[in-house]
Parts: sequence; C-alpha cells; structure tokens
Amino acid sequence: MRSRAPAKDIEARFVVEQGGFTLDIDLTLPGRGVTAIFGHSGSGKTTLLRCLAGLARPTQGRLAVDGEVWLDTARRILLPTHERPLGYVFQEASLFPHLSVLKNLRFGLDRVPRAMRRVDLAHAAQLLGITHLLERMPAGLSGGERQRVGIARALLTSPRLLLLDEPLASLDQKRKLEILPYLERLHDELDIPMLYVSHAPEEVARLADHLVLLDAGRALASGPITDTLARLDLPMALADDASVVLEGVVAGYDARYELLTLALPGGRASLTVLHASAALGHAMRVTVKARDVSLITGERGETQSSVLNVLPATVVAIAADTHPSQAVVRLDVDGSPLLARLTRYSLDRLGIAPGMRVWAQVKAVSLLA
Repeated sequence: MRSRAPAKDIEARFVVEQGGFTLDIDLTLPGRGVTAIFGHSGSGKTTLLRCLAGLARPTQGRLAVDGEVWLDTARRILLPTHERPLGYVFQEASLFPHLSVLKNLRFGLDRVPRAMRRVDLAHAAQLLGITHLLERMPAGLSGGERQRVGIARALLTSPRLLLLDEPLASLDQKRKLEILPYLERLHDELDIPMLYVSHAPEEVARLADHLVLLDAGRALASGPITDTLARLDLPMALADDASVVLEGVVAGYDARYELLTLALPGGRASLTVLHASAALGHAMRVTVKARDVSLITGERGETQSSVLNVLPATVVAIAADTHPSQAVVRLDVDGSPLLARLTRYSLDRLGIAPGMRVWAQVKAVSLLA
C-alpha cells in the first residue's frame, strides 16, 4: 500500500424534505478509505448521495470536502454539480453505446485539465482490469465489465470524492464476486475517499472502513465498522445474521494442514483459518457471526475441543435479543469486539455478567478474500 498524506474529513449536514420524507443528517466522515452508507430501502441512502453530488438541493445544509466548502445554505454558497470534483457510479453503467470502451474512458479524462489529472488512463484501466477491453463496444461487454468501465470513467475525472450508488445491485452473484476485488484495489491503491451505498451486508463487511447506518432519513450510527457492527444498541447486532468484522495480519502458515494464522490487533490473540498460504504481514479481514460463538468459563486447560479458535475474552455488555429465549453478549478480545448469541438459560447457568473473563469458542470464520 502506498504512503498517504493526511486527509481532512468530509462534513455533511443536510435537511431535505421530499413529499412525506425528510432526510435530516449531520455527519463527519473520514477523508480516506471506504465509507458504507447502509440501510433498508427508503432510508435515504440515495438522497444523501444526491445531496453530496448537488443533484438534490437541501433546504438547509453544509458540505465541506477536504476543507473546501461546496455547500453552505447559510452563506448562500452552492457549487453546482458540474463544478464539484466528484465521480458518480450508478447501479447501471451509462456508457455511450456508439463509442468504444477507450473513447468512453477518454470522455471522462477529457473533462479534466491535464495539469489537474490525478489518475491516467493506463492506470485506471489496469486498476479495473479492462486493458484488454479498450477496443470493444459496450454492447459486447458483460454486466460486470460494463460496470468496471463505468467506474474507470468516473476515476478519470480525477475526483476528490467517489460516490457509488449500489454499483453491484444489478449483477448476479458470480459477477459481484468478480468485481469486488477490483473495488478493493481502488481502496488499497488510491487516496480518493469513496462513499459506497449498499443494502448488502457482505459487501459492506468486505469493503468498508467506516459505516453509516441510516433509518427513515436519520443516521442511527456513524463510526468504524469494527465497532459499529458490535454495538448492542443498534438493530444490526440483534439481527439473525448479526456479525462482526475482525482485522488481522498473516502471522504464520501450516502447510501440512493448510491453516493460516491471523494475528489480531493487540498482538496477544490470533485466529486460525483454512486458507492457502499468504505473505507474512499481509492484512486480511474475517467476519464472525454471533451465532457461531459460544462461551466457556473456568480455566482453558480443563477443556478439550475440536473448535480451532478459543479466544480469551472479557464480557463487556449483554442485551436482550429479539427472541425472548436468547441474549446477545458483546465481548472484548484484546481490543477487538466480538458478539455471541446465547440462550438466556446458558447465560444464567454460567453466570455470565459484564466484566467476567471467559473463553470465546469461534466455531466458524469467514475470510473476506
């Protein structure tokens, strides 16, 4: 990963009234990495992106990107869309059907004066894996290829902010899995902050550094994804598929059993996962579902288990689950949050309480390649 200069935050305050719907948010977002805007249909995700792009006009609002004010209704500042240095990727790539891929890309590139270009055509094509498609016409591309060309064209406008409005929603699962690695490359290699709208938890877990959870036009939460997914006061932690994202680095590999060891932040806990070999120090992410975590009390040496991962943890908090027979426990594993879904019977039988030291058995780990 390349070294990065300090990036200023994105300040976004909007009040928008559309019919019976009101968007009312006040967010400070990181000026680098991927911020996922997550919520159910009708929560205001696309309206928020349209405000950022200048396609929707708030009744009240302020928007500053990297210290530059694009909107301030109190001061009557309104930078029109065509003057905002941003790229916008929609659900469907709107390519010019009469132009080749190369000419579609040049359309984005030619909008930017040469001295202000931050991404060149060859680099954009390489990042999105479309170099071999440059002479093709849009009609001859798959859905995933068209979307990659659309993203590359947006990059060639040299944006200070890249907005992606459910860019994988129109693709089947196979095409989604093809395009996700390219989005990860953008995250790793470019300094352009990305706001990624999605209602797919697996996309958010794989790509996002920061998570904004919207509901009925309000921001229920905004924070680092590792912490936000584990908040017991949010509905995501109580959902059937509640999970957390853990970040680690490759610390070892057992070729005999094809087991990869990931050291978690803090250095005292690690996870073992079935995976091919990877370079030492390589950063990787995993998801762990709350239903795949059980708890052991007492000394670790007193028990034997076929479960590969048994981690020392501290109980942080307990919340009632949506089902009256169950509870969700938030754990701390040397600074990394973890969730466990238990029956209330087990909770009482083991005497689980905040502050208690326990062992967390992690029965399944999903590596986000």
